[in-house]
Amino acid sequence: MASKNINIKLKVWRQKSGQTQGKLEDYTLNNVSTDSSFLEMMDQLNEQLVNERKEPIAFDHDCREGICGMCSMFINGRAHGPDTGITTCQLHMRSFKDGETIYVEPWRSKAFPVIKDLVVDRSSFDRIQQAGGFVSVNTSGNTIDANATPIPKADADKAFEAAACIGCGACVATCKNGSAMLFVGAKVSQYALLPQGKVEATQRVLNMVRQMDEEGFGNCTNTGACEIECPKGISLENIARMNREFLKASLK
Repeated sequence: MASKNINIKLKVWRQKSGQTQGKLEDYTLNNVSTDSSFLEMMDQLNEQLVNERKEPIAFDHDCREGICGMCSMFINGRAHGPDTGITTCQLHMRSFKDGETIYVEPWRSKAFPVIKDLVVDRSSFDRIQQAGGFVSVNTSGNTIDANATPIPKADADKAFEAAACIGCGACVATCKNGSAMLFVGAKVSQYALLPQGKVEATQRVLNMVRQMDEEGFGNCTNTGACEIECPKGISLENIARMNREFLKASLK
């Protein structure tokens, strides 16, 4: 598809801090290349604002390759925008029409408080992972080669798929309950499926679920919106696995 330039209207959430009220503000941006990514369009908008001596819009970004999960934006009512299986930085402006009005908002969750504009505090995810602790590894001279422990391919594949979670928070932002169970289920699963993760498995799942609840995330009601909007296609199967692991750990 040949590149072309479009003119768009934007309604962007502006909020100076978590202690102040925010609102949607209107912007017009002309000559946006359809080959540019959504974040490049935001860069263009910020350049325009700087030239107009206005404060640029704060938004999270890092790798811009769909790896880090920082580009957390709610675009036209969908996490990461209208396409599926991608992050915001992988969304291109060819997905929008000339003259279209685009709504851009931050993640909405009690556990993800707004820091400024489109930037939210997702350190709750970090605390959940930290609560999971460590994986025991023998380093006292008798270290076992990684390929010396046989692992069924089906288990290895599922562990790899769970480990693909980048912790962007789209599952939480999409869930009507603000649940983090898809994220926690993925992090529990990637270790629970492998022999290396079974030593601390009982304490890991108990600690991570407890921390999840303490952070204020909602409960899962299996609507499946999280799986649909997850840019890495993390399966609901991981939530079921986490529930089984939690039940076993509780009985122990």
